[in-house]
Order: sequence, then C-alpha cells, then structure tokens
Amino acid sequence: MATKTSLFSRISKNMWNRYALALSAMMAALLIHRVTTLFLGDYTPFVALFPAVAISAMYCGLGPSISSAMLALLGVKFWFIPVTHSLRVLSVAELVGIVEFLVASAVVIALGEVLRRYHVRLLTAQGELEERVMERTAELNAANQSLRHLSARLLQMQDEERRRIARELHDSVGQTLAALSMNLTTVRADIERLKKTAGTLADSEALVEEMTKEVRTISHLLHPPLLDEAGLASALRWYIEGFAQRSKIQVDLELPEDFDRLSQESETTIFRMVQEALTNIHRHSGSKLAKVRISRSESDVRVEVEDRGKGMTIAKQEELASIGTPGVGIRGMRERMRQLGGNLEIKSNGEGTTVVAHLPLANVSTTAAA
Repeated sequence: MATKTSLFSRISKNMWNRYALALSAMMAALLIHRVTTLFLGDYTPFVALFPAVAISAMYCGLGPSISSAMLALLGVKFWFIPVTHSLRVLSVAELVGIVEFLVASAVVIALGEVLRRYHVRLLTAQGELEERVMERTAELNAANQSLRHLSARLLQMQDEERRRIARELHDSVGQTLAALSMNLTTVRADIERLKKTAGTLADSEALVEEMTKEVRTISHLLHPPLLDEAGLASALRWYIEGFAQRSKIQVDLELPEDFDRLSQESETTIFRMVQEALTNIHRHSGSKLAKVRISRSESDVRVEVEDRGKGMTIAKQEELASIGTPGVGIRGMRERMRQLGGNLEIKSNGEGTTVVAHLPLANVSTTAAA
C-alpha cells in the first residue's frame, strides 16, 4: 500500500508525467498485441488494450485516459484491421467492436477517475496526518526536555536545602543547646544539697546531652561537613563507621589512597548513592556483611555496593528495571546519576544484591580542596 501510494504521488504531481505514462502504456499494449498476432494469428485486438486503459484511468486522470483510448482506436484502425485501400468502409462487426471498446473504456475511465480522486484525497489526508504527528512529536520532545531540566533543578535545590538546614542546626540550635547544658550543670552544682531535685536535674542534663548528639547526628546525615571540607573519602569513612556501629553490619570500604577530589556535585551524588544503598541493605536484605568499592579509571569512576543478603525476586528486579514505579530512593539515585551522564545498575540473586554506578570523568572533573 505504501509503495502504491508513493508511485501514485510521484505520477500525479506532474501533468506531463501522467500523459507520458498513459500513452506509453497504450503503445506498449499495441506493440505486444502486434507481436503476438504475428505468431498466434488475429483475434479481437481490444482485449489486449483494456489493461492499458485501466492503468491510465487509475493513475493518470481523465485527460490522459481519453487520449490513451483514442490512441487505441487509431492503432486498431490503421494497424490491426486489414485494409485494401484507405477509404474502405468498416464492417458491421468492426463497428460493433469499436463501439463496445468505447463503452467499456468509458466505464473503466469513469471508475478509474473515481478511484484516482479517492487516492488523491487519501494522499492529502496522509500528508496532513504525518505533519500533525511530527508536530506532536516535537511538542513531546520539548516537554521531556523541560521535565529533565526541572528534575535536575529539584535535586540541586534539595542539596542546597540540606546544606542550609545542616548549617542552621549546627550554628544556631547546637550553640543554644550547649549553653543550656552549661547552665543546667551550674544549677545542678548549686542545688546538689536538694536531694529530691538533684536526680531530676541530672536526668534533664543527660536528656539535653542526648538531644545534642541527636541534633548533631541529624545535621551530619543531612549534609556531613566533611564532604565539603575534606572530600568524599573522609566523608565516606566517617559515615560507614557510624553506620556500622548503629546497624551492627560489618562494612568494608575499598578506596584508593590517592583518590583525588571530584566536583562538589559528583561527590554529593556518590555519597548519597552509597548512603541510600547501605540504608536499603539494613532495611531489606538481612545481610550482616556489606562491601563498598570505589575505583577510578582513565574514563570513569565506578561505585559498587554489595551485600550477602536474601536478594530480590525476579518480579521486583523487573519492576526496578522498568520506567514505571521504583522506590523513591532508587529513583533518586538513578536520576542523580543520569544528570551527570552516568548510569545505575542493580543485580540480585539468591546470594545477595549488588548496586553498580558509573560516572564518566568528563562530568566528574576534579576540584581542589578549599
């Protein structure tokens, strides 16, 4: 259907092409009939000419089809009907054959013109549809590009907000709690003689100390100061040590001693990826061992987090691999990697789960420490 429509389109664009095709088809039909007559003898010539009339009616239009039919009559009259002299009167059988040919040709031309016009309308509608599809595709691409920019901006704002909250907790709330702790210590020393209240004050002081530790922990988890001040290696060692103490999971960190600083955005992305992967191990895997490997080649940085837990089902892996509805943490990790030109892959079986990320060095340019 597509080839037929394309051929029809090329022919119908030029009037001379339509006339050339109609007359060429009729000349070919006359030559074929002439050749077969020499070998098979004479028979009604119009039978061989009907296909040429039909082709002209279907592809060439009304004018070329009529011209083709007239050429057929001239060819039959002066080439196929025997003549003894130029003014010989046609016989009744010959006249009947010519009339039958004209009537049949008129019917074929009329039907062909109806079909040709239908094809013209169909071709026009197809062109309009293709143009609309191209417009919608362009609009969809523009919308997807805007969505990517928005996603990148949201992640950037999230990291900036984490830094701001961490600074506020450390500089404001932390200092206030420290002053309160000192005041309570002084009050406890002054009223130690009041046995009934001394115990309560001691408990309050302990609660304040615990609260201070929690605030500092939250501040560091939101955005650890070591990440900006000392770099990725120091921040990861600090976080993994604290995670191992809290979760009772043994975590091994493999990191080259000469691992250089990366860009701030790249170090934040790798830290959050390791943080999220270890949190998922603690929540879901049941593993008591975990390993974090970070290596750097000439072309990229490779981050791998592995556990020896129960793994994930095939259905869960297919769900995570699809574009559909992975968890917020997995989606965040993948989006962070994609914004830097990298990728995230999750492998799992009955012996554990491995999360592997690659970041191209073109997008993780080194940054000198402040």
